[in-house]
Amino acid sequence: MSANASPVLVTPVSPGVRMFRQVLRNRSAQFGGILLLVLIFASYAAPFLTNKDPNKNFPSQSLKAPSLANPMGTDGVGRDVLARFLYGGQLSLRIGLVGIAIGALTGITLGLVSGYFGGWIDAFISWFNDVLMAFPDILLALAIIAILGPGIENAMLAIGISFIPSFMRLTRSSVLALREMTYIEAARALGSSDARIMVTHILPNSVRTLLVLLTLGIGSSILAGAALNFLGLGAQPPTAEWGAMLNAGMKYVRQAWWLTVFPGLGIFLAVLSINLIGDAVSDAVAGTTIAPVKK
Repeated sequence: MSANASPVLVTPVSPGVRMFRQVLRNRSAQFGGILLLVLIFASYAAPFLTNKDPNKNFPSQSLKAPSLANPMGTDGVGRDVLARFLYGGQLSLRIGLVGIAIGALTGITLGLVSGYFGGWIDAFISWFNDVLMAFPDILLALAIIAILGPGIENAMLAIGISFIPSFMRLTRSSVLALREMTYIEAARALGSSDARIMVTHILPNSVRTLLVLLTLGIGSSILAGAALNFLGLGAQPPTAEWGAMLNAGMKYVRQAWWLTVFPGLGIFLAVLSINLIGDAVSDAVAGTTIAPVKK
């Protein structure tokens, strides 16, 4: 290099961007992302992919095996399984996403307040969290459904409540470590309110671990929603949903394999795709050091 050569300026890349790029380069995440996009596109493009009504009965066409006219066959009352699979995917994915969103928002809020303020507030919220954690997730969801009654909205709420303890506990543990940091003390000295400190200083530095729990939790939420619908506690007939379709196909399992295989495959692929992305996010978080966000 000559003495007159100008130095090369390297633009620093933030840890968050570096982590995102690492996830995008992960082959498992790429496969999972493509698979998830295909499922989402197929579900929400159902009106364009099929012209059949998922709830219309054709008794004379009942239990027809997969064919060109009905690629996934027909069910016990002659409804097209492909149409029900596509429309059912919309509901299954929505139940999972709304359920985890309720759990994440509530749990993170409770964890922030509990860990930041401490004292009797922390003791009360932690006691409430311990009560919820005393029940297995699915048992807690079943208890809530038993109180509120079956229905799609109640199933979403039950799933969300069952996820609150995980998010609350993880957020609280992060806040307990972060609230003693020097930059938090500096923010207090500058007159920042408690709400501002929690939202702009503490929460961004808790995102890494919460992001892993969120991505992996979506798959669990979809599976929990399918389980509740399989038990008849969520979507009610004739609404199409993968878990409910599995339940309806159980009595024909020996003579019409397609009634259980296709909705089961939909649940499997949705959970698999999200778990592949979640594993990639977990690996990226473990290999990335993110400096405290100071504002």
